[in-house]
Amino acid sequence: MAKRKQEVEIHYPHAAGIDIGSTRHFVAVPVDRDPQPVREFEGHTVGLRELAAWLKTCGITEVAMESTGVYWIPLYELLAEQGFTVFLVNARHVRNVPGRKSDVLDCQWLQRLMSFGLLRGAFRPEDEICTLRALWRHRDMLIAYQGSHVQHLQKALNQMNVQLHHVIADIVGVTGQRIVRAILAGERDPRALAALRDRRIQADGEAIAKVLLGNWREEHLFALRQAMELYDVYAQKIADCDQQLQSLLENLRTHELPAAGLANPKARKSRPKNAPGFAVREALYGLAGVDLTRIDGIDTSTAMKIISEVGSDLSAFPTVKHFTSWLGLCPGTKISGGKVLSGATKRSANRAAQALRIAAQSLRKSDSALGAYHRRLCARMDRPKAITATAHKLARLIYTLLTKGTDYVDVGAAQYERQFRDRTLQNLKKRAQALGFELTPLPEAA
Repeated sequence: MAKRKQEVEIHYPHAAGIDIGSTRHFVAVPVDRDPQPVREFEGHTVGLRELAAWLKTCGITEVAMESTGVYWIPLYELLAEQGFTVFLVNARHVRNVPGRKSDVLDCQWLQRLMSFGLLRGAFRPEDEICTLRALWRHRDMLIAYQGSHVQHLQKALNQMNVQLHHVIADIVGVTGQRIVRAILAGERDPRALAALRDRRIQADGEAIAKVLLGNWREEHLFALRQAMELYDVYAQKIADCDQQLQSLLENLRTHELPAAGLANPKARKSRPKNAPGFAVREALYGLAGVDLTRIDGIDTSTAMKIISEVGSDLSAFPTVKHFTSWLGLCPGTKISGGKVLSGATKRSANRAAQALRIAAQSLRKSDSALGAYHRRLCARMDRPKAITATAHKLARLIYTLLTKGTDYVDVGAAQYERQFRDRTLQNLKKRAQALGFELTPLPEAA
């Protein structure tokens, strides 16, 4: 019997493919739409508008493009504003036949795969969340730039043999800034500088005075002054960014705070470093309707990072498994011939996943159910795997809170250990019964 030839069904007959470049873009449409189905457009705004006008003339409704650097962003935003359905696809999913590589072939290959429905668009949150994400990433960049000037400040102090970092933990903390600014103001007496220490510093005045006797050369003082001035400039820019974030979150508010207010946050020894200068917890509750900081290990900065990356609407992820897979925290499935070759998680640069891994590391000494869970995993496997597994659990909790609108309640480490012991006993009884034995507990000692 002759085999029937199965035809591939066309899912998107009005699809186009775009090969993104730094200076020019190649666009392919179905061959029946234009005598010249492949065209080249410049990358400037005039060229992008001509591209969109040509797609409308050809009756295109769906567009597929690769995520090439940051060059896709202006075109993506312009096409989305004009009503096109844009699919940002993974470059690894659209590999062409080896040995035949050109911009024209790439855009035609994208158009063909898209028309057959073989491509899936990457997740991109709503436009307001994209704005929030851009501001928060810009703030992270400012903090990184500010940190480089802290290193310059430290270098200048070392060159003057002022070993301040040996007696205080943070040279740009309260005590460190007081002493450095006094040095720049002309103070050279070690005892007078040591008297500026904060009462919370454990080192006494004599120990601090010993390390403040330096070699006050002009070139080192000049470098110290410029490093401090640049540190202050970035501190001001970060404060301006905080005001912009506060204003945006206020505009995105969709939920009102409870009448009794939010529950008291868990006790912290100090305010998180580089935390925004406004009430982030209340602002995020107004956007999401839940308080993510009630989950152990997640502070306001981590919650802000997650909300800015994925938003509060997770309807794009049908299940929690889709969400953890997008984060790159779920176990991998590399199976061949019925044999599991690897179950390692995929390598990913997802910023939300990185924040969750950092949050998981902070649970090592936490007296909570999540802390007990993380310590049990560390005892079973190596620490990097335990951190990833704990981050996976945090992601599942976040998905549940954002989709169900419920509050997280910590049962405590002791209750978690009791529940784990009960589950272990139940499993042992089942195994003993299956083998024909009965499990009997030992009598308790007097």
